[in-house]
Amino acid sequence: MNGFSHRALAFATLLLLLLAAGCMSSSEGSLAGVGSKPAAAPPASGDRDLRVVSELPVPEDTAGGTERPIAPGDILEVSVFQVPDLSRTAQVDSVGRVSLPLIGVIPAAGKSVRTFENDVKIAYGRDFLQSPQVSVLVKESAANRVTVDGEVRRAGVFPLPPSASLLDAVALAGGFSPVADEKKVYVFRQAGSQKLVANYDVSAIKSGRRNAPNLYGGDVVVVFPSSSRVAFQNLKEALGVATSVGRLTAMGL
Repeated sequence: MNGFSHRALAFATLLLLLLAAGCMSSSEGSLAGVGSKPAAAPPASGDRDLRVVSELPVPEDTAGGTERPIAPGDILEVSVFQVPDLSRTAQVDSVGRVSLPLIGVIPAAGKSVRTFENDVKIAYGRDFLQSPQVSVLVKESAANRVTVDGEVRRAGVFPLPPSASLLDAVALAGGFSPVADEKKVYVFRQAGSQKLVANYDVSAIKSGRRNAPNLYGGDVVVVFPSSSRVAFQNLKEALGVATSVGRLTAMGL
């Protein structure tokens, strides 16, 4: 065996020993290495503000079919009949206001669509238009968005289609990452004054052994990593580094 082979083998052996030592001393979920994203701690059962349940209840306002009031982040389409220059799409800002042509800033959050529509009509009719006809449509509701985080390919906040399931939310985020644990998918939901969380085994859902839960606006989905997959990914990348170093050594670099 030549000098290059000895050096490459020694380097690879050192990496494998370090990796093995790290695996033995690390607890599950703490095997963050090359290419793995840091994961939040699993839901703590001692958290008085968080209750673990086997199934999440349907939100009360959804079940009752009541109209949600306008909220910060909502995107509204405001139309003034026969005055296209005053019609526009506007987003409710963080303090609940909307900025419209001529009338400026007008409060919107907490109001029903009809109440806000009437407020805009009064504001335009007071100083600018005679008997204006105003219509307001919630083009995109901040309440109808779902957050997907953790071991997915594109974590983020996504508009939630009607009757969307947990599988739909994972698909919106581009699917699972290579180190995701499909058995450790948590869904967090606010139910009145309570924060609830349930663990769903997506592999069981895919095989038909469990129904896919429906998601609702405001839900947060967190996918946790598999410690064995993280370790395997680290091993692959460590071997790749050893191979690259060996090639550079052979080239005299």
